[in-house]
Amino acid sequence: MGSSSAQRARIAMAAVFAVHGAVTGSFATRVPWLQEHTGAGAGALGLALAFPAIGASLAMPLAGRVGHRYGSRTALRALLFLWCASLALPALSPGVPALCGALAVYGAASGMADVAMNALGVRTEERLGRSIMSGLHGMWSAGALAGSAVGTVAAHAGTDARVHLALAAAVLAAAGLVACHGVLDVRAAEHEPAPPRFALPPRSALAIGAVGFCAVFAEGAGLDWAAVYLRDVVGTDTGVAAGCTTAFACTMAAARLAGDAAVRRFGPVRTVRAGGVLATLGGLLVVSAGSPVPAFAGFGLMGLGIAVVVPLAFAAAGHSGPDPSRAIAGVATVTYTSGLVAPAVIGQIAGATSLVVSFAVVTACGAGLVAGAGVLRAPARRTTAPRTGPAVRR
Repeated sequence: MGSSSAQRARIAMAAVFAVHGAVTGSFATRVPWLQEHTGAGAGALGLALAFPAIGASLAMPLAGRVGHRYGSRTALRALLFLWCASLALPALSPGVPALCGALAVYGAASGMADVAMNALGVRTEERLGRSIMSGLHGMWSAGALAGSAVGTVAAHAGTDARVHLALAAAVLAAAGLVACHGVLDVRAAEHEPAPPRFALPPRSALAIGAVGFCAVFAEGAGLDWAAVYLRDVVGTDTGVAAGCTTAFACTMAAARLAGDAAVRRFGPVRTVRAGGVLATLGGLLVVSAGSPVPAFAGFGLMGLGIAVVVPLAFAAAGHSGPDPSRAIAGVATVTYTSGLVAPAVIGQIAGATSLVVSFAVVTACGAGLVAGAGVLRAPARRTTAPRTGPAVRR
């Protein structure tokens, strides 16, 4: 494949990641409407919101088998379309049980599309011969911000979520189909055995997933608890506190978009170690802050430090063995679990002690990035033709 064709494939993958993120952002803005519509209490809503992660964890191992049978482009096109279409389901739920089922389907579609697009992103990176995964995840963050912005406008306008999410699903599905037209079409070698439907992730993916766990735990804590921390610990008003969450998300998106340049210059290990140092310093600022300015700065450093870790964890998983989809599914399962448990764990620690102690634990996760960065070491670049056989399972 020529450099211009590989570059076009990279642009197409960036659009795919943006579409995937926009679905997530669109859904997040309508959770209050879903709670009111279904009559769910706080506990019931919390239970329902666990089902996307459950559905994703169960379905992600299937993505490799779909890619093996149909090829990477067809598989990604179908899975991304399913993910976009599933956005309309939760708003159609008449009650909490139906909402749980809809969110399980929503999560399963998300997880399979996530594995497929990250696996193909790794293949595109290999064809280009340079780091692109951080930028792709930056496009995901940009898509999530765009989807949440449109959703916020729709919510403030009083638009029925059934109408908003159905329209968003249709528009994003169409955009996804167009984007998938330009991605690589990687196919399994003839007579290559299909991957198992369900299999434990390889040992290498567990080590990589542990590094991703630290980053996603800190990300979940920052996104869900930064505003509460500013309000309850630092004593800022609600509007300023909410701005900290937005600033944290924007910092992460900007750092991911710019992160590939750092990875190309310093490599993934040094980049993640430096990020871990920044995240640790940010955490120390947060736990020692007595006023809004150092707290804002601390959360900003945390977002900057953890931003590139998950993209590099997926890239390392894709390079770690002969079955990239299986390894990526393993890392994705660990990171999904981390994102699910982080807000609850922070709350439990805060209830038993204080939010300051909770963010001391988050600070320790930043230090964990420094210690574990070595598992993300990139393999030597290939000078021969791209690999074939069992490695081509998309």
